[in-house]
Amino acid sequence: MPVLRWIFAAVLLLAGVAPSLAQGYPNRSVRVVVGFPAGGPTDVIARLVSQSLSESLGQQFYIENLGGAGGNIASGQVARATPDGYTIMAISTGFMVNPSLYAKVPYDPIKDFSPVTLVAVSPNVVVVNPSVPAKTLPELVQLIRDNPGKYSYAGPGVGSTPHLGGELFRLTYKLDLVHVPFTGATPAVQATIGGHTPIAFTALPSSLAAIQAGQVRAIGIAATERSPEIPDVPTFAEQGVKDQEADTLTGIVAPAGTPKEIVDLLARETAKAVARPDFREKLAKLGFTPVANTPDEFAARIKLELEKWGKVVRAANLRIE
Repeated sequence: MPVLRWIFAAVLLLAGVAPSLAQGYPNRSVRVVVGFPAGGPTDVIARLVSQSLSESLGQQFYIENLGGAGGNIASGQVARATPDGYTIMAISTGFMVNPSLYAKVPYDPIKDFSPVTLVAVSPNVVVVNPSVPAKTLPELVQLIRDNPGKYSYAGPGVGSTPHLGGELFRLTYKLDLVHVPFTGATPAVQATIGGHTPIAFTALPSSLAAIQAGQVRAIGIAATERSPEIPDVPTFAEQGVKDQEADTLTGIVAPAGTPKEIVDLLARETAKAVARPDFREKLAKLGFTPVANTPDEFAARIKLELEKWGKVVRAANLRIE
């Protein structure tokens, strides 16, 4: 009986931990980890969110950039952080891709994290050098089929969302299409402008200026709806190319075990920020569409992305040791 009373007392004590941690949150600065160098879309959006949370919650939310291994270093560190709401992380799609792509990652995207909210998404877009005769995706498929071994596509690195979107496209239509990885989106777009790689799969923000300047021609956007930034470019689905949606995601997660009250608070305050016209305008300039969904909705999206891109990684036999 004494043992049972001790266990019962321990359970009651633990049950009271989460509310006590959540009470008065935040009462000191909050670290927002970004697994990439400063200046990229994930970093910029994290800074927008952090500034808004600092203003609305009365404590500083500050950015810490921990680049390396496609975001794995940061994810591993945050997975082991104290789940008290004072360390959170801004993630991109690589958070869901890397467990399939890398031989070993220092985190489990489901077990080690509590999703907060999906802040915004940006679709992939297919662009071609103006000399490429194809004006639509079906025409591009036929052009590649008629010229085996001739065509390649540029992408910002192995395992990036644009790369995987390109591989999904290649695998679906059984195309002889070679991926040429670059160190980032800018050199990938520049290679297509120069005609060195006639096709590029990129996230919209990376190629938007080149599209608007007429340096490349956009022939399809991998989203459920057209982008207001390039409204004349049809979606893949509109052109009969089904199930090819590929978004670059930017969201917020916390270590698993973070009190629900804190997670819900962060989600609500982020949603309020994203609803502001000035915030939405800044996202639009980056080529992102606002989302700000609930923690449960974001959890479902993470599972969906894990399954979807895991299949592509395995089918394309991609691996980073």
